[in-house]
Amino acid sequence: MAVSLIEATTAPTPSDWSDPDVAAAASGDRDAFERLYRRNVNRVYSLCVRMCGDRMRAEELTQDVFVRAWEKLALFKGESLFSTWLHRLAVNVVLNARKTDGRHDARIEDDDDGEAAGRLTAMPHAPGDRMDLDAAIAQLPPGARRVFTLHDVEGYKHEEIAEQLGVTTGATKAQLHRARMLLREALTR
Repeated sequence: MAVSLIEATTAPTPSDWSDPDVAAAASGDRDAFERLYRRNVNRVYSLCVRMCGDRMRAEELTQDVFVRAWEKLALFKGESLFSTWLHRLAVNVVLNARKTDGRHDARIEDDDDGEAAGRLTAMPHAPGDRMDLDAAIAQLPPGARRVFTLHDVEGYKHEEIAEQLGVTTGATKAQLHRARMLLREALTR
């Protein structure tokens, strides 16, 4: 896992980074990388949970993100914040995992049967209790959940989402509309 000498020479100089731990980690400092991990793990995990809807799978994906980050840290150019670079890496890891799991199609499709695809199950809660939005998002059909997370939670534009998922902009807009309608229905029960 150490950075090779060739990689270290092509990486930006430490002055290119605002965070000294990034430069140290790129040079092979495991303690610096551990500090980066601790500062960013919760945000990466939250993103993975929201995108895949499965906490166990999200834990695996979070670990994959940080393994990939360690391997590719020498490629970080310092043109953005490390957290921004890591966020983008996390989105790519989740999307690539979907492809390699054999569940990725050329367009966004739902894995639900026709009857369940149009609605979310009622969220169990007592009157006056606050609805768990994360639980409601997790119940969305996979395509709608991914688009909702990328657009409304992470702030990506429809064009960016369409490119990432390999679909049309119209498909992302339709999935976002569907996700919002299903969430509205679930949250008003």
